[in-house]
Amino acid sequence: MPTSRRDRPAKPPLTRAGIVAAATAILRSEGLAKVTMRRLAQELDTGAASLYVYVADTDELHAAVLDELLGDALRQPRPAPTGSWEDGVEQLLAAYADVLLAHPSLARSALTAWPHGPHYLALIDSLLGLMRGGGVPPERAAWGVDLLLLHVAASAAEHAARRSDEAVERDRHALSREVRESELPHVRALAGPLLSGSPAARRSWAVRALLRGITSTEVPE
Repeated sequence: MPTSRRDRPAKPPLTRAGIVAAATAILRSEGLAKVTMRRLAQELDTGAASLYVYVADTDELHAAVLDELLGDALRQPRPAPTGSWEDGVEQLLAAYADVLLAHPSLARSALTAWPHGPHYLALIDSLLGLMRGGGVPPERAAWGVDLLLLHVAASAAEHAARRSDEAVERDRHALSREVRESELPHVRALAGPLLSGSPAARRSWAVRALLRGITSTEVPE
């Protein structure tokens, strides 16, 4: 015989923070594909329509989950920044990349739904502060921070789209062979540099290259 609602303990009131916390728990245990309004309503013992009072749609929900995870990452103790302001930018972007790589399905979501929330804004503020402290003009810093975060999300999304390690290794060997055997003059001449460098070294170089371009490229009137 089903239990009467009168005999059940009172449900805690719905809040946006509680909804996001429940969605984050589902992500950790079941993956982003299960973070849907229907699954979340089931977890919270409510109707899906009730959730739309607090989050507009699934994209906004995923963005809120990403912000929650980013907050966890930024709260982790980190060594005091050393070196140049560029080192500081690279360290902050690495923290963001770690979140996306730990939950790669969120990386694709970050490319289609603009991330937002207090922790994402805190990340932007820290990046802007580092760039301004490094002498980057304000307009270039403001446009540049978007470019940097987009690069991190796109790189993580590319990683998420890859297949098994064995398939990736086969692709790498095939590309290496084709590059070295190519009759295209520039590809053949630069076969070594094209295939060189660890993923970490290439990520670091990409951030430094973007920062140099941001610093020296004027924003149009």
